[in-house]
Amino acid sequence: MISYEILILGNVKDEQVAVLSATLREIISDFGLSIGSDVEIRTRDAVENRDRHVAAAAIYFGGPNNPDEDIARTLSFHSIPIIPVVDSNSDFGVSVPHFLHQFNGYRMRDDDPAMIEISTALLECIGLVRPLRRVFISYKRTESRVAAAQLHDLISARGYDVFLDTHDIRPGEPFQDILWHRLCDSDLLIMLDTPLYFESKWTRQEIGRARAKEIHVLRLVWPEHKPNRMTEFAETLYLESQDFGSADGSINAQRCDEIILAVERLRSKSIASRYISITGKLRAEIAKIGATIESVGANRTVAIKLEDGRRIWAYPIVGIPSAEILNEISVRARMAYASGTPVLIYDHVGIRDRWNEHLAWLDENIRSVRSIKVSEAAWQLVELGEG
Repeated sequence: MISYEILILGNVKDEQVAVLSATLREIISDFGLSIGSDVEIRTRDAVENRDRHVAAAAIYFGGPNNPDEDIARTLSFHSIPIIPVVDSNSDFGVSVPHFLHQFNGYRMRDDDPAMIEISTALLECIGLVRPLRRVFISYKRTESRVAAAQLHDLISARGYDVFLDTHDIRPGEPFQDILWHRLCDSDLLIMLDTPLYFESKWTRQEIGRARAKEIHVLRLVWPEHKPNRMTEFAETLYLESQDFGSADGSINAQRCDEIILAVERLRSKSIASRYISITGKLRAEIAKIGATIESVGANRTVAIKLEDGRRIWAYPIVGIPSAEILNEISVRARMAYASGTPVLIYDHVGIRDRWNEHLAWLDENIRSVRSIKVSEAAWQLVELGEG
């Protein structure tokens, strides 16, 4: 059953459609989905056949004459997200229709021929990849402080919320509580693998806890350093001496671009892996009470069938719940005409005690959505099913 649609419009070339389709196919396969069965890609000739009941997003390639402008206007009227795209040297204001100027656009990058960034942006728009873009940098200060700060700034400039201990913990805050909390809400950990990295108990714990939370790791191995076997599981980029632009330890611009592109691709893999994991944990929990997962639909909505035949609509999430996410789930459930109270499912391990208290307060005062720890799903869903 089709749950998502991607619409490709404007001055798009056949080879661009082919490349974009191939990259989307690769990324959604990480979620156990496929083109044609779960995700439909439509160009201008097939847009009129789109299913108006599924999550959709469009990409508009700018250029001369503004083809498909009427189609794009109609989609915009129906609140379909549209990403205007222009070539690296094009004038955005001239290349796309005026009504699209209100949307944040994307400039094609010469270092991203597979269009990985724009593909993940489309998947964010349809709700398959979460829009929060969070990265955690793990490093040994005495060896890679400059490179860590450099990557923090460069990746932040690409729209990421990057956690670096020296930048993102305010004076007076409990250092380790904040650090583990932020790790739990990260899509990816970037490990700066230097010779003394594993001599610190803190960096060892960061890697260990990232693995415990099933957060993917991008390992950057310093020149002439033999990596520790403990990190063989990680995606690895080996740095060479010529990758460092100056004596201060900073990495040259070209290599940084390659690192950021690797972050983009591995991030979606990490999110997919964690979604599948939490859904698997949910499946194991509800089996204890004789319930089953009946289907998984748009926005990763899970239809749970209780033993007596009643259904509960659950929304497993990656990362840490917030009031904004609760509101988003409430809106999704209402738009899908889901019966009963929707349930947010999350993994509470590593979340700060103060935040858990905040979530408990939200659960007591916001009745349109329930939030349940995946480890307590069987226990809590029995009670919810009585309502």
